[in-house]
Amino acid sequence: MNLQIRRREPGEPDALPAELHPVVRRVYAARGVCRAEDTDHRLARLLPPTLNGLAEGARLLADAIEAGQLIVVVGDYDADGATSTALALSQMQQMGAERLDFLVPNRFTDGYGLSPAIVERAAEIGAEVIVTVDNGISSLAGVRAARERGMRVIVTDHHLPGPELPAADAIVNPNAGGCGFPSKHLAGVGVLFYLMTALRAELKARGAFEQRPAPRLAEGLDLVALGTVADVVRLDHNNRVLVTEGLRRMRAGRLRPGIAALLEVAGRDYRHLGASDLGFALGPRINAAGRLEDIGIGIRCLLATEIGEAQELAAELQRINAERRNTEAQMRDEALVQVEANDDVGVCLYDETWHEGVVGLVAGRVKEKLHRPTVAFAPAQADGELKGSARSIPGLHIRDILASIDAAKPALITRFGGHAMAAGLTLPLAHLDEFGRRFDAACREAADPALLERVQLSDGELDDSEWGLESALALEAAGPWGQGFPEPLFDGEFEVIDSRTVGGTHQKYRLRRASGEPIAAIHFGGAEQPVTGRARALYAVSVNRFRGRETAEMRIEGIEPA
Repeated sequence: MNLQIRRREPGEPDALPAELHPVVRRVYAARGVCRAEDTDHRLARLLPPTLNGLAEGARLLADAIEAGQLIVVVGDYDADGATSTALALSQMQQMGAERLDFLVPNRFTDGYGLSPAIVERAAEIGAEVIVTVDNGISSLAGVRAARERGMRVIVTDHHLPGPELPAADAIVNPNAGGCGFPSKHLAGVGVLFYLMTALRAELKARGAFEQRPAPRLAEGLDLVALGTVADVVRLDHNNRVLVTEGLRRMRAGRLRPGIAALLEVAGRDYRHLGASDLGFALGPRINAAGRLEDIGIGIRCLLATEIGEAQELAAELQRINAERRNTEAQMRDEALVQVEANDDVGVCLYDETWHEGVVGLVAGRVKEKLHRPTVAFAPAQADGELKGSARSIPGLHIRDILASIDAAKPALITRFGGHAMAAGLTLPLAHLDEFGRRFDAACREAADPALLERVQLSDGELDDSEWGLESALALEAAGPWGQGFPEPLFDGEFEVIDSRTVGGTHQKYRLRRASGEPIAAIHFGGAEQPVTGRARALYAVSVNRFRGRETAEMRIEGIEPA
């Protein structure tokens, strides 16, 4: 491989606390964290609840709870939607709501969001108030249908709105209606958490907790952390507070049965849980249900109050996830064959045998391999329709690309939505070829050539005094790392003492600097091109825990002959 590494600007760490580990100080400063308060991830540092619509949404919910009305939560079929739904139901129940239910659109038959068909189903079960979570900002027809039936509608969402907002009774969305809330990167579950804090305050002002204790909303932070990381939103300071507090509770054993059961089937230890475990172990198991079957399985797992029930549902999610992995692997291999001679800037893929629930993962894999914005399509349930999922590279706003295509040829795309890095769309099969040409042209026009170069950022070299368990533990504790706040990576040259293949696809190394002890390293997926002699590597520093012993380990992200 050809490693293109650019080192991050060092930043000014002088204002950071002196007690921080020197490597952490350097890494923080390179990410723009230069003030002591920005390293404080306690819940007290959470931004105050100033989102537009909170007061009205809380008042409507409090009225509904006091009147004993049926509140129906309408969720989305991904991990953010599942955690949002579970959080809304569990916390409203703790606040006295006796009549609660939920509906989630079926990905294959209903499509996304609060549609008139979902409103019809809500009416059949007697819904009087609808709360959307992680959707609704683009559901103009659905909100209108609900209001016409006399239902109150509270939209909670974080996606970018279209030119018109739905006529809901209340809208809570940091990205809509000129909302002045400073953080625009809340996940759907984060938005819902803020609404629950406002609801508790409203009920407390009405005297609802004079005879019983007010619920401890921090108990829901395990769900908030999981949904935030799984939805790959930017980990700005506010989101880092939410995720840190959720992880802290989970590591202390204060986690609901459903999350405990998911950790068990994933083989993860709650005592050392990190953001990567939420994003790569728990999130995919919940998402798999929405991709292939019914996200309700994931929601019921998160809502389970008994460990036995949670374990049964987690085992079912494990089975579905294994099926998802097999389907994804086959589709990915077929997609990579399609792009072998592809020189498009905007890559458009389609196969009539592909599964519409998995095309987003395939688009992501191809995007990672080619470093090009990619959209993958599969046949939809409706004859002649295609469902597509798009993934982009940093600096190229994929929803804006789709909007530009729609503006130039309004009838080409049936519908679309999303944000900077990911989007979904539907179009007729007959429009696929023209869409592919326009997608490539739009990406070429929007992309600065520098964006198309796969350059990996490094935090520099670690010298012998900085390498070791102390640094590994300090970096682990300094997270959470994730989207917009990337895990520290370092680079350097090493002598390869020896290497061996493990697990069929991974390569284990023993490396050595010019001076120093051998360093244990692993390159996941690196067995195809092992390196001998001297090597140049880009790597993360991690903690290897085995049989009660902790050691520093190098996790190689890229390696080539020096």
